[in-house]
Amino acid sequence: MNVRHILTTVFLLIVLSSASAQKISYLQSLETPNQWVDSVFNKLSKRQKIAQMFFVRAHTNLGKAYEDSVGLVIKKEHLGGVVFFQGGPGRQAILTNEYQSHSKVPLLITSDGEWGLGMRLDSTISYPYQMALGAVQDKNLIYKMGLEVAKDYKRLGMHMNLAPDVDVNNNPKNPVINFRSFGENKYNVANKASAYLKGMQDGGLLVSIKHFPGHGDTDVDSHYDLPQLKFSKERLDSLEIYPFRELIREGAAGVMIAHMNIPALDATPNMPSTLSKPIVTGLLKGELGFKGLIISDAMGMKGVVKYFKDGEADVMGVIAGNDILELSENSGRAIKLVRKAIRQDRISMERIDESVKKILTAKYWAGLNLKDTINEHNVLADVTRPESFQLRQKLADASMTMLRGKDYIKTLSPENRTVIISLGTPNVTSFQQDLGGYYKNSIFYTLDKNANANAIAKVMKDINLFDQVIIGIHDTRTRPGNGMILSEDLRMFIKDMAGKNAVFALFANPYNLSALPGLENSKGLVVAYQKEDFMQQSAAAVFKNQLITTGRLPVTVNTFFKYGDGEKPEIILP
Repeated sequence: MNVRHILTTVFLLIVLSSASAQKISYLQSLETPNQWVDSVFNKLSKRQKIAQMFFVRAHTNLGKAYEDSVGLVIKKEHLGGVVFFQGGPGRQAILTNEYQSHSKVPLLITSDGEWGLGMRLDSTISYPYQMALGAVQDKNLIYKMGLEVAKDYKRLGMHMNLAPDVDVNNNPKNPVINFRSFGENKYNVANKASAYLKGMQDGGLLVSIKHFPGHGDTDVDSHYDLPQLKFSKERLDSLEIYPFRELIREGAAGVMIAHMNIPALDATPNMPSTLSKPIVTGLLKGELGFKGLIISDAMGMKGVVKYFKDGEADVMGVIAGNDILELSENSGRAIKLVRKAIRQDRISMERIDESVKKILTAKYWAGLNLKDTINEHNVLADVTRPESFQLRQKLADASMTMLRGKDYIKTLSPENRTVIISLGTPNVTSFQQDLGGYYKNSIFYTLDKNANANAIAKVMKDINLFDQVIIGIHDTRTRPGNGMILSEDLRMFIKDMAGKNAVFALFANPYNLSALPGLENSKGLVVAYQKEDFMQQSAAAVFKNQLITTGRLPVTVNTFFKYGDGEKPEIILP
């Protein structure tokens, strides 16, 4: 080999090595001198620096007048970013290009996507809710989900996902977290959240773990009032704060602060954690050593503005140590009030500068130093990739949790006469249709959630003619919270059938098992967590003996169904 060939080979190796080198993390980039950040920062006026800390709400399903009004606010106020809510992916790509064109400093584009784009955008993919993911034992699947979500976000020109939720849901009555949590066990929550977070960050997306210091043990929704946590600092430190501490150690780029009153951490009456300097600066930045982006929960929620009105909440949020205040009631007013607070020496410019540099560094890390326009063609196809749907089905399969009857379900025969019933819905379900293709000698019945004794009696008179009974219990609400509505007659029917040879699939939040007595005696019970067709497909595969369940219950329901329950697959030794 001559010298030229050797040099060429060395050059190619260097190029390949640099191309495959891991991009430095956002936190690492904060420690690195950055000419672009300094250049942009030095050109900003005091007012423009303050404006970088405020992010406005945007929709693409509320009409052009609304879209234009948001565009005017961005243009007039020179805000730092946008939080997208409901709409469509193609429309959002177009509107993002328009909004970026209005802004001298590129906007940081964010959205809540705890279960992917489908949390906000129509026609896009929704992965299983975190409660179902809490049952999954293969966290590599959750890591892959994070990578897929990052691809989707970046395709739409978004830079940050306000997720994952790392609240430990140890209060079954929690009205706002619940199915959004990985469950009640702090180690399981931290483990699964870590996989999701790493997938997104390795995919080039900023994240925001939430809701610090923990929103899992409350029965009040902070959208409508100010919840209070009355626990000791020791309890909070050992339980609620545990996942945050672990993920901060693992390099989480952002943390979102909850609106909660926590006397053990700040004794000021009615003080929301978002506005508390002892919590945001003292605990999060000081004790836990967090150096990344600190984001407030939405600043229009009653939990934060109930006691601090007319823009005072925005000022106190800045004083407390938040870098980004999202969805202020009035960003223009907020910027003026922060400027006034600086003149009154309530806030220093050094405090503002610290946040602005962190925000600009985030923009640089996300690639906003390079002018770019989102490709507005084939958007929907690009965010609904076949591999994403395949991964979703694998996650659904892995979440299936067998609480009763592994051996009995093996005895179900495709040749036997089978009645397949769906409860809670008037329509034949995909669960029934899927099973019907396997159990050729079968018949379907549906009983709506309000079914009375007469409707049930018509089904009962035929059941004795069949050898096998498979029942799906369906929560048809948009979100699978507690309190699934089933008539008292239906509940009695479930209890009666559980005492016979029926097997059940629950397409609902597992907490709902507590309101369905008798299922603990059933011949077979599979928890499928939510109503979507991909979960019904997985459950059907279980009852066709085509899928071995590996899921573990992520919460304790009652004395019969406890955290970690789930039939373990047989280990066949060589």
